[in-house]
Amino acid sequence: MSEIRNYTLNFGPQHPAAHGVLRLILELDGEVVERADPHVGLLHRGTEKLAETKHYLQSLPYMDRLDYVSMMSNEHAYCMVLEKMLNIEVPERAQYIRVMFDEITRILNHLMWLGTHGLDVGAMAIFLYAFRDREDLMDCYEAVSGARMHAAYYRPGGVYRDLPEQMPKFATDATKYHSEEELAALNDNRQGSLLDFIEDFTKRFPTNIDEFETLLTDNRIWKQRLVGIGVVTPERALQLGMTGPMLRGSGIEWDLRKKQPYAVYDKLDFDIPVGKEGDNYDRYLVRVEEMRQSNRIIKQCVKWLRENPGPVITTDHKVAPPKRTEMKEGMEQLIHHFKLFSEGFTVPEGEAYAAVEHPKGEFGIYMVSDGANKPYRMKIRAPGFAHLSAFDEMVRGHMLADVVSVIGTQDIVFGEIDR
Repeated sequence: MSEIRNYTLNFGPQHPAAHGVLRLILELDGEVVERADPHVGLLHRGTEKLAETKHYLQSLPYMDRLDYVSMMSNEHAYCMVLEKMLNIEVPERAQYIRVMFDEITRILNHLMWLGTHGLDVGAMAIFLYAFRDREDLMDCYEAVSGARMHAAYYRPGGVYRDLPEQMPKFATDATKYHSEEELAALNDNRQGSLLDFIEDFTKRFPTNIDEFETLLTDNRIWKQRLVGIGVVTPERALQLGMTGPMLRGSGIEWDLRKKQPYAVYDKLDFDIPVGKEGDNYDRYLVRVEEMRQSNRIIKQCVKWLRENPGPVITTDHKVAPPKRTEMKEGMEQLIHHFKLFSEGFTVPEGEAYAAVEHPKGEFGIYMVSDGANKPYRMKIRAPGFAHLSAFDEMVRGHMLADVVSVIGTQDIVFGEIDR
């Protein structure tokens, strides 16, 4: 009889399921994982240190590049901590715009997760379905900020500008691959404003989620790959510092939008989905239901934003720039504008922590100021970091193929883990 040897195996960073830059060192007994040792740092860019050399406004675009699938949620935490330290009132319209884009971001994140998680465990079609819907939401990002991903749309004190009155259309002469009829169909829901486009999306999206569920929820192979894999008990999930869908999948109803409301979440009606078993399948169900709840929140925001015009950024010109027309005409406004973009604003001495219910969990920023125009220290609390540290415990005793499934369920993005 041939002897069975223990293997030490490098999993990633080249492996397609390692999501870019994860290096796992697996100790295998045959095909059973005895130990998993994640090696991180391959995407370390020193974001926290770089922030100490830039003034506060210049560090804002770094936030988009942390969890580069949930751009605006990162910005929200950063703006909230500065608003807390500067004691700024954010206009209500800006709060609603932020919440609407936070939820658009949540759907974007979960669609990316669903598509790639499906691909990881062998479901091809779901990836194409998920990316079809992501495209519409990316267009919403582009309409408000000019960029499909790294928006830098939130600013301390509000948002960069109000929602556009005209949704950009596909140009009829821009492509030779579509006929005029096809382009007319593509532009059909782009005739009005951005809010009209988003409202149209919220009407279509629940049916699309039903399609995802038809493809996966009762799919025999999907259930065989997910049910009973990566089980985390509620007690252990709390001890490991899990947050977001990873914690709620284990049956603990903890959501900062309900438990520590920020922005205008206390004025909106939505539910928190909670799992029972704490396995990969429950976390899948939790995230799918979260997309439905986000859709509900977006609908309420669209309705409110239609009925309530108003300012979208604070009028304190020490923090927010004056209007361009005013800047061109008035000396004082020109000085404000010049000082703000060359020197930035100073933040009173002190420290603060602000956290948001990011699509992956609690994303927080701890900021220490010494009274200058740049932070003395900035610490980012990335939800994925705690989840990855629980990886060894989640895969121990499972087969090698289940490692991929657990990486998928953790919804890991290394931008925020390596920072």
